[in-house]
Amino acid sequence: MIQGNIDSFETMGLVDGPGVRFVVFLQGCPIRCAYCHNPEMWNANLSKIKMTPAELVAKVLRFKTYYKNDGGITVSGGEPLMQAEFVKEVFKLCKQNNIHTCLDTSGQGDNYEELLDFCDLVILDVKELDKDKYLNLVGKDITKFTKFLNVCQKKNKKMWLRQVIVPNFNDSEESILKLKMFAKKLKNIEKIELLPYHTMAKEKYKKLGIKYRLENTPEMDKQRCQQLEKLLKD
Repeated sequence: MIQGNIDSFETMGLVDGPGVRFVVFLQGCPIRCAYCHNPEMWNANLSKIKMTPAELVAKVLRFKTYYKNDGGITVSGGEPLMQAEFVKEVFKLCKQNNIHTCLDTSGQGDNYEELLDFCDLVILDVKELDKDKYLNLVGKDITKFTKFLNVCQKKNKKMWLRQVIVPNFNDSEESILKLKMFAKKLKNIEKIELLPYHTMAKEKYKKLGIKYRLENTPEMDKQRCQQLEKLLKD
């Protein structure tokens, strides 16, 4: 019997997809982003909760009255594509119960084609577009991200794009315009969001004995981030 490794839930999420969302944070991630704010979720074997797809969807259904016609379930991480078979079965059951399904992912995974058939919306984390900077930022090749994006395009998946903006890394107008041109070549892009980098996870790294790679990087100014976001709409 398939079980998912789960870190936590958010029952009234308002930012991870349209409407009110039941957000599931799966345990485990294959990449190591320099700005990751949940290093405790890297190891899939350290999950706090194990559930079958049916058990999870039964929990989701208890909150269905809050979703109405706008909300639904969002499966995030960690990296949910590490548990693609589990997510597929969850989404399949959700569709049987008329629940909107959303996948929040960095695209670093395999065997997700069937999963996407039951997915209404993909929130894709665009870490970086330059392959060398991508490798330096997350510690993995950009190839899987590109392949995942191409599959989403072939399947005509509705998508939101997100990018974390880090001072002195990708906070230039040139970088944002590059993201804009990248998005223009794609179809079904409903939204692009810029997320300001923050340093709230530093204490987690200290407690876990993990070196924080952006130790000397200041937080991204939120107003500056909003100004950059306007470039995407011009």
